[in-house]
Amino acid sequence: MRRINGTALIIAALVATVGALAFPVWSYADRSGTGQANLNASAVATQWGPLSATDRDFLVKVRLAGLWELPAGQQAIERAPTQAIRDAGDHLIVGHADLDQRARDVAAKLGVELPNQPTEEQQGWLRELSAASGVEYEQKFANLLRNAHGKVFSLIAQVRHTTRNSLIRQLASDANQTVLDHITMLEATGRVDFDAIANEAAGQSTASPTGPPAPNGNLPPAPTPVAPNGDVTSLPSTQPGPPTAINTNRP
Repeated sequence: MRRINGTALIIAALVATVGALAFPVWSYADRSGTGQANLNASAVATQWGPLSATDRDFLVKVRLAGLWELPAGQQAIERAPTQAIRDAGDHLIVGHADLDQRARDVAAKLGVELPNQPTEEQQGWLRELSAASGVEYEQKFANLLRNAHGKVFSLIAQVRHTTRNSLIRQLASDANQTVLDHITMLEATGRVDFDAIANEAAGQSTASPTGPPAPNGNLPPAPTPVAPNGDVTSLPSTQPGPPTAINTNRP
């Protein structure tokens, strides 16, 4: 009897060990709750490729951006405190009118419902701008819009990198160009508070900073330049300096 009990214990121990080794494989093999399962569960099939929840959220955010940033641009032109503010407002109008048309076209093809009103937070930003004047207005205009564009920039990069839908991929490319143009024009006003933007981003991050050691006052050795071998036929995509107008002739 003791021999039988001992054998049973050994068998039970072996089964438990095999189960413990197999559990990690089973637990991450396209099971509910894993990233892969969540991706598949949220996606719907379209003729342009799977449409994920992140893709749909991106479409909505592009639409929402135009719903408040285009009126903000119109207001900037009407108030016209400085030429730089007028120029930034003009780019907001042209860029978001173009991008909104593209977003609505994509949403119609994919069957995604889009909002017709800005969010409560975005409406609050518009009220802040309407209540301000003079230098305060310039500062609020530059910083509210620069901060909003900077935050959506990271979403555009994520969507452009991960989407499996060709329509969303093209829209992300279009949005990337438009948002970078707007960021450039807003920074050209000279009113963007870069310290405030950096401090806000740092307050939302939990990761430790990484990078090379801080400079110690001595000049480091000059890095070797990156140079092509042989002849090249392509040219730089843009000239130095800020863009003068948003490109609305994209495919």
